[in-house]
Amino acid sequence: MRGLLCTFILHSKKNLIQRGRTAGKGYFMFQVGDCIAHPMHGAGVIDGIEERRINGVTRQYYMFKLPVGGMTVMIPVDHCDEVGVRPIIDEQQADEVLEQLTKIEVDVTQNWNRRYRENMLRIKSGDLLEVARVIKCLMQRDSEKGLSTGDRKMLRSAKQILISELVLSKNSGYEEVEEEVNAALA
Repeated sequence: MRGLLCTFILHSKKNLIQRGRTAGKGYFMFQVGDCIAHPMHGAGVIDGIEERRINGVTRQYYMFKLPVGGMTVMIPVDHCDEVGVRPIIDEQQADEVLEQLTKIEVDVTQNWNRRYRENMLRIKSGDLLEVARVIKCLMQRDSEKGLSTGDRKMLRSAKQILISELVLSKNSGYEEVEEEVNAALA
């Protein structure tokens, strides 16, 4: 599955570059209305592209609107690759991710600091299966010993990241996808 997701991302970037829409050449990798995934915020839609001056530097920013909570994140156009912003997966890939969720095996690290660092690296990777691994690990820990406030916050965030992309990919409702994810990870 990981190879399929990487192939999709590379293929999508190749198509964008071939059309001449790269951020580094005065063009935009994404356009208004494109659905994208941010590793730390989840999936959403590019609501606009604006030029802003922040800390004395003028840059182009994607105005990234998250459907859950209505939050807008400004993403510098020229740093999208560094941040890990990518197009969302398609519906077929979303179905494959849901199928893979039941097969995920977790190893719950007892040390809170180590578990937190490992989970943050998994989330930042942008790989939906790694995000799902974080969710499953924390859900398992919650059923065994309960979660600390930090773990509970991370679980909520990881679920939002995974579910938001599946919702946009499958064009489904949030509650419906959340139920599918919870059933697959239980």
